[in-house]
Order: sequence, then structure tokens, then C-alpha cells
Amino acid sequence: MTNKVFKWTFWTVLVAVLAIYPKLFGIYYTNLFVTFAVFAIFSVSFNLLLGYTGLLSFGHAMFFGVGGYGTALALKHIRGLALLPAVLIGLVSAMVLALILCPLVVRVSGTAFSMLHLAFGQLMHMLAYKLRSITGGEDGIGGFPIPSFGIPGVISIDMRAPENFYYFAIIILGISLWMMWFFTKTPFGQVQVGVRDNANRIGYLGFKVTQTKAVVYVVAGAFAGVAGSIYALFQNLISSGALDIFTSFTPVTMTMVGGIGSFLGPVLGAAIIQVMEELTTRFTEQVELVVGLILILVILFIPMGFMGLIRLLRQKWTVHSARTANPGRTS
Repeated sequence: MTNKVFKWTFWTVLVAVLAIYPKLFGIYYTNLFVTFAVFAIFSVSFNLLLGYTGLLSFGHAMFFGVGGYGTALALKHIRGLALLPAVLIGLVSAMVLALILCPLVVRVSGTAFSMLHLAFGQLMHMLAYKLRSITGGEDGIGGFPIPSFGIPGVISIDMRAPENFYYFAIIILGISLWMMWFFTKTPFGQVQVGVRDNANRIGYLGFKVTQTKAVVYVVAGAFAGVAGSIYALFQNLISSGALDIFTSFTPVTMTMVGGIGSFLGPVLGAAIIQVMEELTTRFTEQVELVVGLILILVILFIPMGFMGLIRLLRQKWTVHSARTANPGRTS
């Protein structure tokens, strides 16, 4: 009962804080929070592959970028397109790409899976760079119209206002986060974890390992596309840089820092990296150096990530509390 009250209190306070966040911190930190939320969802979608299925991808940015390009191109060429359908087009674009690739990539694992995605990621990056007539190349697609959100004849909310876009982005990304969490809690999510731990045993139990990987792959790609779509709308720009290798390594870093296999680990990792980048830029331009040092320290001293460290400290506290309450008992 106490845990249930605590959870309800926590979520109520969190929703209240998110609701008044723009008023409390202003436009700059509101935009910073939207950036954090985008990359948190991007990292969580990546963790569906690495943390829950054991598939390390070095090309996850291609879904992020394709989602952004899908939304930007749709808004540029389809007159009168509404905001939600534009985001949906970004999601579908990334999902279609995942469906095209999954028959090939889900048949391999380990190093082959990682290197194959490195190759596909670089291929998509070069296509976006070279096809200037479609993608704008290095300059990208910018200045496309951002439609208002609303109900025709009832209400219309201008999404060019940073505060309004903040609420839209947080709701869309929050729903995406909940849907991915729900996905991991289904029976299929348990099969997914089984594939990570022992794919052969899952196959012996009668589950189709290849098809399971394909479903997870498409889901992860689709939600990366949602993150890319929101990012394109937020920046009012999408370029070939959204598909490069550095963008692919961003969720890898955030997931490893936060904790592989923990659902909220990538969210914590995104928050830590975002804070460190913000603090670092006040003193030096060597942001990548600082992030690299953080990653090295995490790998050396807390390879389970910060969520793993929190779990370890919680276990030690539980043991200490039990020994204090029962001094006569020995473990």
C-alpha cells in the first residue's frame, strides 16, 4: 500500500513539474529539456535492441534521420498537412526502412550485426549527403512550415511558440516512452529478454528467434523515427548530419552511462550527458573529450552504469537495514 501511494505521489509531482517547467526555468532551459527528451527516447529505442535483445547497432541513427526527413519532406511538399500526420509519416518512414533491412540483419548477431549496421548507417548518411535535390545535402531541409495543432473550427495552437511546442513534444515523447515500457512488460517482451540471454534455448522452446528479432527491430526503428521527427520539428531543420556515425554513437554512450538492460537507464544516461555537455560548454569547447572521459570512467569503475550502481547501493542498504533490525541474525 505504501509503495502504491509513493508511486502515485511521484507521478503526480512529476506531471505537475513538467506542466509548470517552462514557467519555472524559461525558454532556454525549456528548449534544453526538449533536446534531452528527444535523445532519451532515441536512446531507449536503441536499448530495446542492445539491453533487451542483445543486438548492438552502430547505425541506429539511420532510423532517427529517416524519421526526421520523412516529416520534413512531407511538410515541405504536402500542402495543408496537419502536425500529427506529419509525425506519423516520420514514424512510418523509419518503420519501412526497418522492414526493408530486417530480413537481412536479423539473421546475424554479435560483431556481424554491429558492422552491418555501421555499413548501412554510413550508406544512408552518404545518400542523404549526395542526393541534394531531395535531402538538401549537408545544408539539409530547413524552413519548412510548422502547422498549428488543433481541431478545425474549435481550437488552433501555434507550434512555433517554444512553450506550446514543449507541451506537444513532451506528450508525444511521453506516450512513446510508455508504449516502449509496455512492450517490454508483455509476454513477448519476456521472450525478447530470453533471446538476449540464450537464443538457442528460446528456439528449443518453440519460439521463432529470427521473427522475434525482426519485431523488436521494427519497433525500435519506429520509435527512433518518432524521436527524429520531433527533433526535425523542434529545429525546423534536418540534415545529413542526423544520420552520421556520431549520431549513432550518441545512444550507445547514453545507454552505457545510464545502464544497459535497465529501461530507465538510457533516460538517466541522457540526463547525465546533457548536464555534463551544458556545464562543459561554459568552460571549453572540448565537449567530446569530456563525454569520452565519462564513458571511460563508467566502463572501468561502474560497467553496469549508474542504474546498476543505484541497484547495488539499494541492495547494500537493504542488507544493512536487515542486519540492524535483527542484530542477532547472521546472513
